[in-house]
Formats: sequence, C-alpha cells, structure tokens
Amino acid sequence: MEKIDFKKQLRELYAPGAKDFVEVDVPAMRFVKIDGAGDPNEAPAYRSAVEWLYGISYAMKFAAKAQLARDYVVPPLEALWWADDPESFVRREKHLWRWTVMIMVPDFISRDRYDAAVRKAAAKSGALPESLRFEAYDEGRSLQILHVGSYDDEAPVLARLHDQVMPALGASFNGAHHEIYLSDPRKVQPARLKTILRQPIR
Repeated sequence: MEKIDFKKQLRELYAPGAKDFVEVDVPAMRFVKIDGAGDPNEAPAYRSAVEWLYGISYAMKFAAKAQLARDYVVPPLEALWWADDPESFVRREKHLWRWTVMIMVPDFISRDRYDAAVRKAAAKSGALPESLRFEAYDEGRSLQILHVGSYDDEAPVLARLHDQVMPALGASFNGAHHEIYLSDPRKVQPARLKTILRQPIR
C-alpha cells in the first residue's frame, strides 16, 4: 500500500527555500482546528490542543488505512497567529498572541470518518475542546519562506517581511501569520528546527 506524503505531493506549499520569500497561491484545504490565546510555551491549553489534534488525526489515518486501503503520513502541525498589533510578533510579546492550531485533513476523509475519529479521541481523553471544528481554510495569495532555527529567532525574518518585502510589492496583510512546523521540537535542537513562515497578502 502506497503511503501518501503531502509534503512531497504539494512541494510548492511545503518546501520553500530559506533565502528569499516566494509567492504562492494556496488552495482551499480542510483542517481540524482548535483556538486559544497566550504564550504557547506556558499556556496549558496550547499543549492540550496539540494533543487533541494529533489524537484525532491519527484516528482518521488508521481508519483510512483499514477501511479505504489508503495510507498517508499525518500532515505537519500548523498554526495561525494574530494579535491586535502585528509588530507584537517581531517584539515576541507572546502573552498578546492568539492562535489556531490545526492539521490538514485529506480530501478522501469524509465528515463521517472525522466524526468517528472525534468520538474515538473523546473516549480516551474526555470532554472535547469547545472550539474544535473541521472546516476549510482558503488562504490564497501568500508569501512564504523556510526558517531554520529557534522560534524566537524568527523576529528578524518577520521584520524583513513587514518592512521590506511587503512594501516593495505594495502588499498588505490579508489574514493571520501562518506557521507550518516541519520539525518536532521534542527531538530536534532549536538551532535546527525547520518552520515555514507564511503570510497571506492582498
């Protein structure tokens, strides 16, 4: 049975270079999502949300393999970040941040299979997060780059995006700052973490 890896299948979305921002047109994709607020390093809700997303995503993966004979690598964790002042990201004022953590759901996973995965996860973990949902996200025109290094070292890259790259294109913000986590911080040293930084623009 072939195992689909969406990072390879959708390389234009998941494999930008680390030197320059590139423009991409992100199609509508479906995600399982949970919302929250505060410093992700300190907010228990953030860790809980990530655990829920992986529990549901792996339940869907195993069901697809058993019931549809379709296997795939669970897509990477992603997060949307926003605040009243976008410069709070450059200043790393994490207590002011709001977030939506999410994992992409393949097109061949039906709503019924998602619902079954949620029931399975709830049987193990208890009450569901209030903001848990399954919905499409249509990002459209965006700029993105690969950041290699600590999350806290993103500030100069974001400052370049906000102060140089976007003004040069005559572009403005058109959605939340988006990060895609290609590395597992539990297993990879901070200096080697790989994170896609994406900003929807108009």
